[in-house]
Formats: sequence, C-alpha cells, structure tokens
Amino acid sequence: MKRQMKINYILTLILVFCIGASIPILTGSSQVNEQHSAKSEVPYCVTPPTVPAQVTFDGETIDLRRYDRRERMDREMMAFTYMHSTTMLLIKRANRYFPIIEPILKANGIPDDFKYLMVIESNLNNIARSPAGAAGLWQFMPATGREFGLEVNDNVDERYHIEKATVAACKYLKKSYARYGSWTMVAASYNAGVSGVSRQAGRQDSNSYYDLLLNDETARYVFRIVALKLIMQAPEQYGFKVANEEKYPILKYENVELKGSVENFTDYAHKLGINYKILKYFNPWLRQSYLKNPAGKTYVIKVPEKGLRQFAWENKATPDF
Repeated sequence: MKRQMKINYILTLILVFCIGASIPILTGSSQVNEQHSAKSEVPYCVTPPTVPAQVTFDGETIDLRRYDRRERMDREMMAFTYMHSTTMLLIKRANRYFPIIEPILKANGIPDDFKYLMVIESNLNNIARSPAGAAGLWQFMPATGREFGLEVNDNVDERYHIEKATVAACKYLKKSYARYGSWTMVAASYNAGVSGVSRQAGRQDSNSYYDLLLNDETARYVFRIVALKLIMQAPEQYGFKVANEEKYPILKYENVELKGSVENFTDYAHKLGINYKILKYFNPWLRQSYLKNPAGKTYVIKVPEKGLRQFAWENKATPDF
C-alpha cells in the first residue's frame, strides 16, 4: 500500500512538472508564430514620396503649401509611385513617342509640358479608344478631330496619326489659350471641355483652376499631369530604375506615297516587303483592310526601313527595326 502511494506520488510530480514545463514552451511557440505571421504580412516598408513646396506647369508656379493643393498633389504622386507596372511602361514608351511629339509642340508654340497631358490621356497607347469614342494619343472625339483638320471616316481616321493628331491638338490648345490666357485652365478645359470649365469659372467668379470646385476627374487632372512630370523627369528618385536599353526604341521608317484606292492591304503590304500586321502597326489610321479613296487623295504611309528583318536587341537604346 505504501509502495503504491509512493509510485502515485512520483507520477503526480512528473505530471505536474511536465504540465508546468509545457506552458512557457507553448506560449513561446505561439509568440513565435504570431511574430512570423506579422513579418509575412508586411514584407517591406512603404513610405509616401515627398511633396515639394512648389512645382511648375508650363511656366506657371503652383504653390503647394496650402493644405488642399498639397493633399491633391500627394494623392497623385502616391498613385503613380506605387502604380509600378503602369508607370514603368510609360517611362519605356516615352522614349519612342516623346522625340516625335516634342518638336511639333515647340514648332506650334505649345509648352513642352503638354506632352504629359497626352500621356495622361492615352497612356501612350496610340490605338487607345475610350468607351465614349475618343481615340488616339490625344483622345480626340470624332467631331473635334474634324473641327481641327483631321480626316475621320470609315476608311481613314487621322486621330490615330501621331503627327497629324499632335498638330490638331496644338490648334485646339492655342484656341483655348486665346480664351483663358492660362495654360493650366487650358489643360483643365481639355478634360472637361471649354464650356464646362468656363461655366464653373463664371459661377464661382474665379479664373484660377486651383481655386475652382470641379468634378473629381477634372480636379485631379492637372495634378496628375504635374505628378507624372516629376516622376518621369527623375524616375530613380521615385524608385523606377529603367536602363536605356530597356526603353522602347525609336522605330525607323521611310515615307511612301499612296495614290488612289487599294483593294487589299495584305497584297499591298507584300509588295512593300512587309506584312499586313506591320503595315497597320506603322499606320493605324488606315482603318480597313482596303482603301476606297473616292476623292483620289495622296496619302503618305510609313514603311519600316528594313522591312521584316528582325533587329537584335544587343543592349542598344535604339536598335534598328
């Protein structure tokens, strides 16, 4: 009997020891798991980009010390900084399109910063088309395109013609500037329309974009342009490291006159030593697989200098096509 009691006592001590010893072990294990879980959920630190005290848009200084302006700018800078793939793509595409756009803006007396308006409009996608029907890099509506000299019909849509659409945009911008005398208001009117911005300016007795209460899209519009300008001018400062050889190259081409009609652009492309896809890529303003051209106009189409010969990337910033 005493022997059994002794055995039970020893077993009880062992049990108490094991339970007591297991408590800190389990607690420690739980803490480790919680810490591991927390680290997994936050793999890196995210910080907002610094909003400068002032920025410029087309020579106009924007004071960002006032809380509402600063917060509007802060929103757009964060959006572009952490919208990684989209912003990276814009930096790459700009290498191809800016050299085409910049001299046209300069020749027409339009401030260089308006190239960033074009980026905001289309994401530098020349075949972009909005649900409302706006098209091309500058996102012209059909009627507006025709008003400023573009041919827009079933066969030919020059809203997709980079150079001609840019010239038309310059005409639009200059006409708007003659009304407002402010490039900032011109930019706002490009988004909301001249009548829309003018109506709000009259209602609120203010000619300053930054002091007008506008719909959310237009209220963000100029700040989006300026935020993108800051990032694209100094991408590495905002975490975008894009080597020159990774930017999209300028595609070299030669001009070929096209007179009369074309029954089949596939056959036409083969005669030029290219294919239908390449013909349409270089000339997206040709909208059909044929061209009627009843007026007998002469068009100028782009044909890659080396036809279908493939280029070797070879770490070049601007390889030959």
